[in-house]
Parts: sequence; structure tokens; C-alpha cells
Amino acid sequence: MFMKVPIFYLGIALLCSACNSAGELASRKPNIILVMADDQGWGDMAYRGHPYIKTPHFDLMASEGISFDHFYASAPVCSPTRGSVMTGRHPNRFACFTWGRTLRPQESTIAEVLKEAGYVSGHFGKWHLGSVRRGSPVNPGTSGFDEWLSAPNFFDNDPILSREGIAVQCSGESSMVTVDAALEFIRKHEGGDIPYFAVVWFGSPHSPHLAVQEDREIYTKQDEKFQHFYGEISGMDRAFGKLRNELREMDSYSNTILWYCSDNGGLPKLGKTGGRGHKGQIYEGGLRVPSLLQWPGRFTEPEIIAAPASTSDIFPTLLELADIDYTTPVRLDGISLLSILEGKEVKRSQAIGFWAYPEAGVKTPSAEWMPELLEAQKKGSVAGDSSRLRLDAGDLSKFYPSDTLPGHAAWLDWPWKLHRIAQKSGSISWELYNLENDSMETENLVRQNPDLLSTMQNSLETWQLSVVNSMNGADY
Repeated sequence: MFMKVPIFYLGIALLCSACNSAGELASRKPNIILVMADDQGWGDMAYRGHPYIKTPHFDLMASEGISFDHFYASAPVCSPTRGSVMTGRHPNRFACFTWGRTLRPQESTIAEVLKEAGYVSGHFGKWHLGSVRRGSPVNPGTSGFDEWLSAPNFFDNDPILSREGIAVQCSGESSMVTVDAALEFIRKHEGGDIPYFAVVWFGSPHSPHLAVQEDREIYTKQDEKFQHFYGEISGMDRAFGKLRNELREMDSYSNTILWYCSDNGGLPKLGKTGGRGHKGQIYEGGLRVPSLLQWPGRFTEPEIIAAPASTSDIFPTLLELADIDYTTPVRLDGISLLSILEGKEVKRSQAIGFWAYPEAGVKTPSAEWMPELLEAQKKGSVAGDSSRLRLDAGDLSKFYPSDTLPGHAAWLDWPWKLHRIAQKSGSISWELYNLENDSMETENLVRQNPDLLSTMQNSLETWQLSVVNSMNGADY
């Protein structure tokens, strides 16, 4: 039987409902989803004005949520940046200098900290911080993830991935495979009492670029190489749109944090960067990346953040957003961005250090290693080739000297960015740029600013020395 309810009582009921919802939001820790692209430059987005790339789902989030204008990868290549997300620290501190390097098992990861706080966690897609085999000290499971479907490096369509160490043949476009696995995890945990933490790391648009026809045909007027490159970004966008659309239909949507970024700057000759240079370089083009954030129940208005931020900030920011009291035993390089997100501050309180330490990368080819693992498991060997386990990841026997600070380092204290470039000969050159006026880093202002130069030189080298101490295990 239908009864009319007086407007007065209906208003009270709605008010109480709103109060209950607000109370529930305040009392429950938020779900957290981190999504990352592989080699997408700052300008490889339609909302950034790219003349060809179509990214309607990223564009929509940029218009509805928080967009960072100066967001930086902590390193100009993949593995170290991913390590900075996991730890809140510059990756050189745990000797993850470049591609194919690993976490150290001694590090505390965001997954481990959230797990201690009551979260269930899952990793899906590219790992590239160690092994994806059972028995490794640096696979996703030993790094804090309860569930995982992961690749040792970038991967393409119809990939073989590792489900908690067991190789499985997957079918579909690579970004969609990743999102589908994450959504399976999210659906399983979305309605429960335990909040979830999902890391969704695409293998695109890393080379070789192999877009599926659905995404490639958007760009038929472009050269074939651009059809595939742009198509892979559209494939990510399509998968990201599926993730957001499904989240919208869930009861927990308003209490779910979704944070997107890339792992390094744009590719040479293909990508659009946010300044001078490209992937692999400490200049703006190698570090500046797209980044989008939403938490519908807390940040209700779209916003553009002008203050610089980095992937190392994700760790401390998430802990403060989730109201988790965590005292780290080691030094973090990232800071919480909450006061900036809430508009209480407009300037960053701490400078950002970058350092490309000249150590070689380590080959970790998913396309070769995952079929090998699948065949080994068919023959009864769970881990396959033991050399792939990265058993030496926690070894601290190598000594890194502090009397030389090799490689290219930079110190970003907005709007100033100082470069320290140590040559193999031992000579050091300095470059100083005002990024507010010169995002392409073309006018070296070293001679015009001697006092500022001296102050920034001292800050940068002091930070580098602290990083060397961490490299040598002083934090553990």
C-alpha cells in the first residue's frame, strides 16, 4: 500500500540519511586505487591539447576531479618511479637506480602499511620491481599484496601473466585485461567491511606499440607507427573509462580514491612532453607526467593543482587521507599533499630531489620469461629458472662512495630547478632555470643568481649524501 509522506517528515528522513552517509564516510577508511601508465608523456592527453590523441575518459576525469599541472615521476624511467610509489622514498635510497632494478625487501611498502591498517590489497599488471615467481623476496606477494595478476615488465595483448606465481594465459587488449582483473578483485571486496587497495599498472604505451584494431582505426590518417602509439593510449583510456564507469555504480564510489599518473616522461619522436627532453632524462620532459585524482565524497569540486608534486608524495598523502597514524623508521622524500588538496596551502613545503645514478639496467622481458615460466610449470617446476627470482635483492654488500656523487641530479624548489651534472672525468657543471618563466629549461641563470645557486647547491648535495647513506643500508 502506498502512503503519502508529509514533506516535513520526508525532509527529516532525507537529512538523517545524509547525516548517516556522512557519518559512514567519516568512519570508514576509503578504498584506494592507483593506476599508472607506462611511458605516457605529460602532453599525451587530449585535455592537454594534443592535436590527435583521443582520451575522452581521462578528459572527463580531468574536468570532474583534481588535475596536477606539475606532477613529476621520481625518476625518468619505470622501475625506480614505481619504487617511489611503493615506498614514498627516492628510489636511489634502495638502489633501484633504473629499469629492471628491484625493491629491497627491507623497505616498507604502502601495501604492507595499508595491510597493517586493515586493508586487503591487490596488484594487477606491470610489476617491474622484482620477480613475479613464487619464492622471490620481491614479488608482489612478499611486498604486501594479498592477490596479484602481474607481469615482470611491460606486456602486450593476449599476455601470459602470473597469478600469485602461477602463469596463466590471458586474452584481450592488454590494458583491458589489467582493468578486468582489477575489477574482479574490486567487486569481490567492494561490499565487505574491509577496505581495499588496488594497484593497476598498465603495460602501455611502452614499445613495441601494438594497438588493437578498435583503437588503431581512430587514427587511420596517421602514419602506422602513430596509429599504434596513439591507439595504445586510447586503449588505456577505454579501459580506464570502464573502471570509472563501474565504480560509479558501486555503493562505495563516493568513498573511493582513484589516482592516475605515468611512470616517466614522454617518448622521443612519439610522445608529447612537458618540457625539454624526454624519457630517460632529468630535464622536465623526462619527469613531468599527467596525474589525476578523485575522491568524490571528499573533493567535490574540480581543481587544478599548480604546486609541484611527485610520485614519492603518493605514499604519505594516502596515509593521511586514510587517517592512518604511521611513524616511518626511515626518511621519506615525499610529503603529504593534503593541505594543498584542501586549499589550505598553495606552495609546496619541501623541495624535490632527482638523481639519475649511472648504473646499468637489468633485462626483464615479459614476452620471453612468461612463456618460459608457463612451460616450466607444465613440467612440474613452480618457479622455473631460479635466476629469475632476484634472490639477491636485499644484498647490502656493495659500497657506494660518498666522496663522488656521479650522474645527473636536480633540485626543484619551485620555481627554481638546479641541475648538477657530473661528468665521467670528474668535472661538474651547473644549470639553473626558473621554470615559471622557462619550462623548456633554455636560459641558464647560474651567473645571475650566485647566492641562490650556493644555497641550492648545498641543499642538493646534502640530500645526495643522505641518499648515499641509505644506499649503503644505514636506514635498516
